[in-house]
Amino acid sequence: MAGAETGPVRLAFVSDIHGNLPALQAVVADIARRQVDRVINLGDSVSGPLLAEQTAQYLMTQGWLHLAGNHERQLRDRPVARMGASDAQAHAQLSPQSLAWVASQQPTHRLSQDVFLCHGSPRSDLEYFLETVSPQGLRLATADEIQARRGDTPARLLACGHSHVPRALRSPDGCLLLNPGSVGLPGYDDEHPHPHWVDNGSPDARYAIAEQGSDGVWKAELHAAPYDHGAMAALARRNGREDWAVPLATGYALRGTATAIG
Repeated sequence: MAGAETGPVRLAFVSDIHGNLPALQAVVADIARRQVDRVINLGDSVSGPLLAEQTAQYLMTQGWLHLAGNHERQLRDRPVARMGASDAQAHAQLSPQSLAWVASQQPTHRLSQDVFLCHGSPRSDLEYFLETVSPQGLRLATADEIQARRGDTPARLLACGHSHVPRALRSPDGCLLLNPGSVGLPGYDDEHPHPHWVDNGSPDARYAIAEQGSDGVWKAELHAAPYDHGAMAALARRNGREDWAVPLATGYALRGTATAIG
């Protein structure tokens, strides 16, 4: 990665594509207009009832760094009979080549001395880093909660995914904490550790760009790219997943299903 003396460094981050190839293609086209140095995929690329195999084949042609999310780990490690519905639907589509690609990915990566990448938090691919789930629902994590999850991970930029919520925060030591949001699924509900919902309020595909200035400080841009979300909502519905169809169409989770990701 280029050093500060060569000018600003611009990294594009995508995450939580979940087999939504049209959303991914819209994001790739939007990134192409913005002169980035590298694109990084933070994981959960194919799980879901949409276009798992086509998405995997498309991603394999990109010269990107790909991380494993919790769903890549589950696709790799769980017997099909123990998979949740979204993993099982993706597994049924994926070719041996694509499954091998999924299995090759790692959950975290130190890109440079300054940049650390993970799917969930530095300590777990299942943990929200910048959000906390309480009995009252999902909320922004406190600074102390974020620091506990970060631990002693040194970085000036720490990028994560998993929660599908686009956020850019700044830690007390000046580290940019960045979640690009979800390319492919703008809302869902879950029951762990308490029932909660994620709503982005828009069906657009989300991604982020982080830029390091000549002073070494990172700043963030959060982007939303429109695409033909209605077609993906209709595909989810044909595949028996109303819990995906509603957020794909509206940006708001279908209340009460607790199955949108699983």
